[in-house]
Amino acid sequence: MSATATAHAGDQEHDHGHHHKETFISKYIFSYDHKMISKQYLITGLFMGFIGILMSLLFRMQLAWPSESFKIFEVLLGKWAPEGVMDPNIYLALVTIHGTIMVFFVLTAGLSGTFSNLLIPLQIGARDMASGFMNMLSYWLFFISSVIMVASIFVEAGPAAAGWTIYPPLSALPQAQGGSGLGMTLWLVSMAIFIASSLLGSLNYIVTVLNLRTKGMSMTRLPLTMWALFITAVIGVVSFPVLFSAALLLIFDRSFGTSFFLSDIFIQGEVLHHQGGSPVLFEHLFWFLGHPEVYIVLLPALGITSEIIATNSRKPIFGYRAMVASILAIAFLSTIVWGHHMFVSGMNPFLGSVFTFTTLLIAIPSAVKAFNYITTLWKGNLQMNPAMLFSIGLVSTFITGGLTGIILGDSTLDINVHDTYFVVAHFHLVMGISAIYGFLAGVYHWFPKMYGRMMNKNLGYVHFWVTAVCAYGIFFPMHFVGMAGLPRRYYTNTNFPIFDDLMDINVVMTVFALIAGAVQLVFLYNFFYSIFYGEKAPRNPWKANTLEWTTPVEHIHGNWPGEIPEVHRWAYDYSKTNENGEYVIPGQDFVPQTVPLQEGEEELNH
Repeated sequence: MSATATAHAGDQEHDHGHHHKETFISKYIFSYDHKMISKQYLITGLFMGFIGILMSLLFRMQLAWPSESFKIFEVLLGKWAPEGVMDPNIYLALVTIHGTIMVFFVLTAGLSGTFSNLLIPLQIGARDMASGFMNMLSYWLFFISSVIMVASIFVEAGPAAAGWTIYPPLSALPQAQGGSGLGMTLWLVSMAIFIASSLLGSLNYIVTVLNLRTKGMSMTRLPLTMWALFITAVIGVVSFPVLFSAALLLIFDRSFGTSFFLSDIFIQGEVLHHQGGSPVLFEHLFWFLGHPEVYIVLLPALGITSEIIATNSRKPIFGYRAMVASILAIAFLSTIVWGHHMFVSGMNPFLGSVFTFTTLLIAIPSAVKAFNYITTLWKGNLQMNPAMLFSIGLVSTFITGGLTGIILGDSTLDINVHDTYFVVAHFHLVMGISAIYGFLAGVYHWFPKMYGRMMNKNLGYVHFWVTAVCAYGIFFPMHFVGMAGLPRRYYTNTNFPIFDDLMDINVVMTVFALIAGAVQLVFLYNFFYSIFYGEKAPRNPWKANTLEWTTPVEHIHGNWPGEIPEVHRWAYDYSKTNENGEYVIPGQDFVPQTVPLQEGEEELNH
């Protein structure tokens, strides 16, 4: 086992002689320590996020100024942008790889991988994960899949270009288009390895939460962050194997002549031998993962938000049990709503109404969470640091993005806006921007725990306000463009005079996107500068109750130098008073979980 990066080599004394002196490789590269693995996930996720955002800026420029020549296209895209004009095929490929990277590599692995690894052992009171080796393996499989996905961008015939949902036949016939060849094969191999990484990680998280909680840490005393990360892992274990089977069958169709997803196909007058398969079967398999995936992305962000809003409101989280129940309800319902992505696939209208019902049902636990956040903020002593601002931003985008989901979840209303920019606007707000806000809030909040230093608050404010204004500037107008009927994934709309009036709105969205992309550089500067030169962090900078703030600032092997602390109360005793109206601990408005209940004090966990 290994200890994490520390400022002093002398920290080895804390290791109770558990293991020999470690090398650079065992400490920083093939580390078993959950704190180091979380940093590896975070840095890899940020790198992939940078690539994903850059791609979106390229195709936004193409949408705003179609057939214009840009030097940057020629520099970055080479032969795919002759004389700086983007080729239609590479436009589709950019959209495809952007979606894949952001959904899986940034918001699934980057978010869950970073915070599950960092927080689960620290918040439940464990020395490390159940299996350090499996944890290391899950990161390196993720790293390999990231490398393969990035490598696929450089394939001669072009990267996968069937959309991030890779529907057949574009993805199933290697000869269908340039990106259907080696690029698509690499996409499938990368995703297969990614799924293996995700499953290894998820199983580890589940076992750790169930088996390694410290004395007194009952399930009802777990912070909501733990509940969210735990249930996220459960959803991953249930639904990722279905995508794996779809990818495997697709590889069979492509390489071994089977016909799972293909039937009666002609290419340039040639009759192909495929018969009896159904592309709609692939849609069912894909979306059976695809919809739980939305909550795999969202729940960790909501869990992080619960922790940060309670801590920075100096109030107990409102409705703890309702929050736990809503997480469980979301997990269950997320597996029975996948059909709402397929209302226009020829689905039986009765089945469509069933999926409409279950989709509207899932709005209830989501609304419970939104109302509980607002009620926690109500009359709180709000500490407006960058983490808190991003958490409140998440509540905002979760509500605005969720409201349009009610329209899309209704089979009759969805038909009008299906596959338009209305859908793009909806899921970017509710899943993309919300999850990114949760991710950023978590980074600002737990940065002192990860690196022992504070991030610059003022740069954090600049980062938040510009990002928040630009995010709505991009995706709010997009709803109206979608309601006007503008289809997704068209690289230009100049052939349709009906859409000429929408050109200006596309320019506005792209300008906001370019500003939003630029301000992320402020965050990256703040992040990397603070790792080395930030102000040294105190042990408990946010005056929080959870166990991770009882560990020393210097990372040591096994987290706590002596005994693991015992837990006596839930995680949300903020501003708690006794019968005399005084704080439970005089002069301190928070009561850490390790403080025993006083005489006559009532334990809360409502």
